[in-house]
Amino acid sequence: MARPNDEVETLLQEYADLIAITGGDAFKARAYEKAARAIGGHPADVSRLDAEGLREIPGVGRSIADKVLEYLSTGRVAAVEETRAQIPAGVRELIAIPTLGPKKAMTLYQRLHISSVDELAEAVKEERLADLKGFGRKTEENILHGIALMRQAGGRIPLDVATGPAEDIVAELSSMTGCRRCAYAGSLRRMKETVGDIDLLVAAEESERFMTALSELPSTAEVVAHGEKKTTIRTLKGLQVDLRVLPPDSWGAGLQYFTGSKAHNVRTRTIAVRQGLKLSEYGLSEVESGRTVASRTEEEVYARLGLPWIPPTLREDRGEIEAGLRGELPEVITEGDVRGDLHTHTDLTDGLAPLEEMVTAAAGRGYAYYAVTDHAPNLYMQRMTEEKILAQREQVRAMDGRHRRMRLLHGVELNIGPDGELDWPDDFLAGFDICVASVHSHTALDRAAMTRRLLRACENPHVNVIGHPTTRLIGKRPGIDVDLDEVFAACARSGTALEVNSQPDRLDLCDEDILRAKEYGAKFAVNTDAHSVLQLANLRYGVGTAQRGWLTSEDVINTWPLRRLRRFLRKSRTG
Repeated sequence: MARPNDEVETLLQEYADLIAITGGDAFKARAYEKAARAIGGHPADVSRLDAEGLREIPGVGRSIADKVLEYLSTGRVAAVEETRAQIPAGVRELIAIPTLGPKKAMTLYQRLHISSVDELAEAVKEERLADLKGFGRKTEENILHGIALMRQAGGRIPLDVATGPAEDIVAELSSMTGCRRCAYAGSLRRMKETVGDIDLLVAAEESERFMTALSELPSTAEVVAHGEKKTTIRTLKGLQVDLRVLPPDSWGAGLQYFTGSKAHNVRTRTIAVRQGLKLSEYGLSEVESGRTVASRTEEEVYARLGLPWIPPTLREDRGEIEAGLRGELPEVITEGDVRGDLHTHTDLTDGLAPLEEMVTAAAGRGYAYYAVTDHAPNLYMQRMTEEKILAQREQVRAMDGRHRRMRLLHGVELNIGPDGELDWPDDFLAGFDICVASVHSHTALDRAAMTRRLLRACENPHVNVIGHPTTRLIGKRPGIDVDLDEVFAACARSGTALEVNSQPDRLDLCDEDILRAKEYGAKFAVNTDAHSVLQLANLRYGVGTAQRGWLTSEDVINTWPLRRLRRFLRKSRTG
């Protein structure tokens, strides 16, 4: 279930937004935002900490600690509720629109009395925003795009938000007597970036005890439907969970059927029909005799259709059936293939944990190498200097090889300026083991300017990886307007890797962009962009996205041995 840390993080982030909306002190808003991130990334359960323990978390002072304790003991914070009361409900609805900030939402309410998403969409179409300062044509386009993103997302759940509850329920049901198998299926198993609901499957001789157990879980808020074959509940967090209990002999067929996708299943059923067979959730059977010929495992079902087992992340009808029939299905990357993380942060800039803790945690994951890439100075709020980064380099060099012989790389995440310029000159960049370059600002440039900006960066001989290439935040912010095909071609030409950022709200590049970039011959780096120890575990989401993009270990530079990786880094610096 959701960690108390996550609940507190959400509350403090909301309070930071409310302070900004009401014109409060900007420093105070930033303080609450920083504390929210620190608590969300803190490894210990904050509900078990007293005031003193809370104040040991970076950025959490006495006032914030008191509010956290108030929330944990009462479920509310008076100061937050008082500030909420100052904000019209309509403004809070507008804030939920990606691309629309709190100040603009308040302006729309005060000047045009707009208090709903539908009213705003209508106002844009009627060009009523034209006379408002700060609402130009580009802003209107962004607002409409944000509304479209919001409506498209609907009730869909971010991948990581669905994964935790799904795994908790699977663990609960798996421990019950009579459970032969238990797993989640659907779009969650296929690791889509958002999930409509959670599909759970149990293999058992008898179903009622599992249906009842799901209905009575502490996290269950509502039983939507309770039946012999299917039960649907809604959790306290609003997630819909559908449970189906299958006969053990039908496990493989049921898992294949309920994993989907719909388009993939249409193709497999078509193959079955051509062979005189019928494929359902209960098995693959002969049409004439009704005899079941495969059902116990997915491997059996696919083999009887003349196919190899197809990884769930590939089941989107993007050519996986044809590749399987030709014997050319890729051996996609797995989490175990990743030898190191090439994009991470410490508390020297906006990370939450000191260098030693991040390195120790990385070593605990069994990595052969690990890169520290704190922000460079052009992100002025990070207050980086040459002296600070060089002092960190000395620390990294001193620690190299001490943790289970893991090798350390000292790197930096550079900011790509509006003209493609970087934070430091070439002679200084030459001292880093690895340079990740990312867009963090000036995201509203036109397509031609944005494309030139990224091309200049990826062709720089010191840039090894383009970080989160589109800058998108899923359901919150659209990607930049850029000719990605030109960027992909330039990366392939210059030996610059494209990042698959594993942060669940980024997953950038997305699977479809990965497929396109792979056609150009580009290489990739699946990184966590971790800002805390806990975020190192987000690698699973990046690997899932890489699988959906058909990437193999050959495509991903941080699956390579260190010697080969270093050659790649040197080559891109001499191009």
